Formats: sequence, C-alpha cells, structure tokens
Amino acid sequence: MLLSEITSYLSNEIPTALQEGYDNCGLLIGDPDMGITGILVCLDITVEVFEEAKQKNCNLIVSHHPLIFSGIKSLTGRDETERLVLRAIRENVAVFALHTNLDNHHKGVNYFLCEKLGIESIEILRPVADKLCKLVTYCPTMYAGKVREAILGAGAGHIGNYDFCSFNSNGEGTFRAQAGANPFVGEQGKVQVEPEMRIETIFPDFLENKIVAALKQAHPYEEVAFDIYPLKNSNFQVGAGMVGMLPQEIGAEDFLFQVKAELKVGSIRHTALQNKKVQRVALCGGSGSFLIKDAMRCNADIYMTGDIKYHNFFIPGNKMILADIGHYESEQFTKELIYTILKKKFTTFALFISGVSTNPVNYL
Repeated sequence: MLLSEITSYLSNEIPTALQEGYDNCGLLIGDPDMGITGILVCLDITVEVFEEAKQKNCNLIVSHHPLIFSGIKSLTGRDETERLVLRAIRENVAVFALHTNLDNHHKGVNYFLCEKLGIESIEILRPVADKLCKLVTYCPTMYAGKVREAILGAGAGHIGNYDFCSFNSNGEGTFRAQAGANPFVGEQGKVQVEPEMRIETIFPDFLENKIVAALKQAHPYEEVAFDIYPLKNSNFQVGAGMVGMLPQEIGAEDFLFQVKAELKVGSIRHTALQNKKVQRVALCGGSGSFLIKDAMRCNADIYMTGDIKYHNFFIPGNKMILADIGHYESEQFTKELIYTILKKKFTTFALFISGVSTNPVNYL
C-alpha cells in the first residue's frame, strides 16, 4: 500500500484545515509514493516508540503530537527531535501527525474522552466562527436532483446531526448565448427563458474547491452560475473542548475519584469542592486553560483539562470547579481513536497501537 493512499484517507477524515494556525499536522516525513508495510499509532514519538515501530516492521508512525512542531533551520542532531528526524529519513520511516485538527473535530479527542467518562448530550464548547459559507446555484429543474446530490455528497449541507440540508425554490433564468458559445439549451443570439431551480446550502470554507468542482462536474450548463457568501454563523461541528451531561447528578468528590480511576491519574489538582454536586461537565484534552471562561459561560459545574497554571485556579471563584487531570492522562485514548479511524478503512492492514507510555510526568 502506498503512503499517499493512507495520508489521503486520513486528510479526508480529519482535514488538516481544522488545525490551529500554530500547529503542524499532516505528513511531516516521507515520500508519498513509498510502500507502507505497517502503521504504528502513538501519542508522542520517542526513541522507544521508534524502536517499537522497527520491531513491528512499521515504516509509518502516526502520532498525535507532531514530531516537527516549530521551524527547523538546520538538521545537525543537536537534540532528540532532530536525531529522530534524521533517523526517520535515514531509515525511510514516514511520520504523520493528527493534532489540533483531531482536537477540533466534533468526533475527535474530546468526544472520545467524553464517551470514556460517560458524558452524554455532547456539544463543542467553543465552536469556530467565520468558517462557514453559503453556496447558491441555479440549474434546469430536471437536473436539480443530480446537481444537489453532487454538492451535498461533496460535503455541503451539514447542520448539527443532519446532513444533505438544502433549500430549493423554482424560478426562471434568462440568458443569451454569444458567438462562440455552445449552449445546453437555446440558440446563439436569442434570449432564452428557462425553468430553473435555485439551490441553497452551507459548507465549511475549506471544502470550497471540492464542492465547486463537484458542482461544475454535475451541472449541464457550459457556464455555471453560482454565488458563495461568507457567513458569520459559528460552525458547531468544529471547535475546542466539549460540554455535556452526566446521566445523573453526582457528588464532585465521587466524580473526581471516578475520573482518577478511569484515566489512571496519579493526582488531580482542583479548586474547592465544598460538598458540591456536578452533572454538567466541560473538558478539553491537553492544555485547555484558554477555555475556562467558556466553560463558565455555558454553566458547567466542573471543567477538566491539563496544564493549569496556579493563577488560573482563581478564575472561576466558587462558580465552577476547576480540575487539572493531566495533559497525558486526558489525551491517552487518542491512540485508540486514531487506530479506530484507520481500521475503519484498512481492515486487514498491519495496524498497531504503541504500548510505550510516553508520559514524562511521574507521581510520588
């Protein structure tokens, strides 16, 4: 199997366009035309993970955290990252990363963590704004079904838990074919009045080229009339963090003990519990202090994430419990998630989940 087949599938399932501006997702090392013998999925790439990949005959490592995160101006092996990059190139091992694009996906890291903790009715905590567009196009009425199916099949028309959403209205289109035109209906030099369907739908901006290509491929006209408008609406399918409900209210201390056991957390740092009960839970895997106020705005009883700084614990006061459950601990199931995504497509291929714990934090 070629590397390009795998990377194309992953990029379609979890688009790189969903990543944050500072991130570095996608194919980091490797020739797209190289043959792949096996895939090892991991959270971080370390020397131990690299050795594991070699032992399992895997020449593609798919990680959550990118091996190459910031710019590298030279490769001299002066630190572990550069040494691993050099080794990957030398030993022809490809490296692919699914990081904040997987964090921001509505069925990504945070959704998977919510499922592990029994959280239901899940919504994105901070949906992205200014990333939706509206497509309006016109086509002969008898071709409306074909055109609509093409653009919706290309990814337009998703609203919450619904897909293939569109609005359609009948009208009349007019045009006059000029010299050199090859009109689908009508004649050169004569005004044509044609019964047409107006089709409206929405789509995420990163799919624009794909959707327009599908529209032009399905449309019968030589010149396709369409408009694209940027929308101010938030895209509730993409964004940071998650919020949802526990099946029933539970004491805050009991809930944190459950989280501690489920995630195998060495310790949980938290604000005062004061015999509070919790049911509405917000969370963000990894470093999510930037979402504390978002969790408060959505009336969460508790917000859980990792890497919380001392002064951030003051932010919620007594309005919400804040708990640091660890960066690694909150993202550890990402390996399972990536494996599941790959297994859905490559059912018989050699796929492995790394057995190496890359958590650099230890607890006494």
